[in-house]
Amino acid sequence: MTRLEVCIDNLESLHTAQAAGADRIELCSALGLGGLTPSHGLMQLAARLARVPVYAMIRPRAGDFCFSEEEMALMELDIAAARSAGLQGVVVGLLDERGRVPGERLRRLVQAAGPLGVTFHRAIDLSSDWRADLEIIIAAGCERILSSGQAASAEAGLVTLREMQAQLAGRASLMPGAGVNGDNVLRILAESGAAEVHMSGMGWRGSAMARGVSMGSADDGRINVTDAGKIAAVRRLLG
Repeated sequence: MTRLEVCIDNLESLHTAQAAGADRIELCSALGLGGLTPSHGLMQLAARLARVPVYAMIRPRAGDFCFSEEEMALMELDIAAARSAGLQGVVVGLLDERGRVPGERLRRLVQAAGPLGVTFHRAIDLSSDWRADLEIIIAAGCERILSSGQAASAEAGLVTLREMQAQLAGRASLMPGAGVNGDNVLRILAESGAAEVHMSGMGWRGSAMARGVSMGSADDGRINVTDAGKIAAVRRLLG
């Protein structure tokens, strides 16, 4: 059976995604920024409440994936927090100034994860030489690569995803993600040859407050949450 991973950034969405049929959760904060590291408290409660494996995003800030030595130390501490919380895995990704995956630094993060599973995220889609970097990611010990095939969406990147799947040859799992929905998931899986897929199924609900305020650029009266219908539609197609 094809596995379905759903990315979330709050506990409400954890319950929704599980009930709708998620096989695994990618736990983040700030999905509006592409997903950042969740708080230690969110990791702990997710571990307590989840009935499926939970992988924590380890990304200390928004922006590029070229991290300083201090940010590397921060990511190692956040990985330790994920281990302490009892999660099943972490999601990491990093590049150097040339847009290449730095093998030694990636191995540091994988070693910090210890027995936890490690997914390499869509930083691969900004790689200047993804073919060579796939080998570095595999050699470092990552079990899975999340990718849109270096395109804005997995559907647009199908040619590259198919090439990635062929190169991986079962040494690590390819997980297409970005823009996955009930209208395109079967095509993405069939044409890429992948056996798992990643989606957000993002929706929103209104605030329970009678009156809202704006504390930044976002609309604070609009709460971003997982849309159960979007997840369930894909789950039905996958079986």
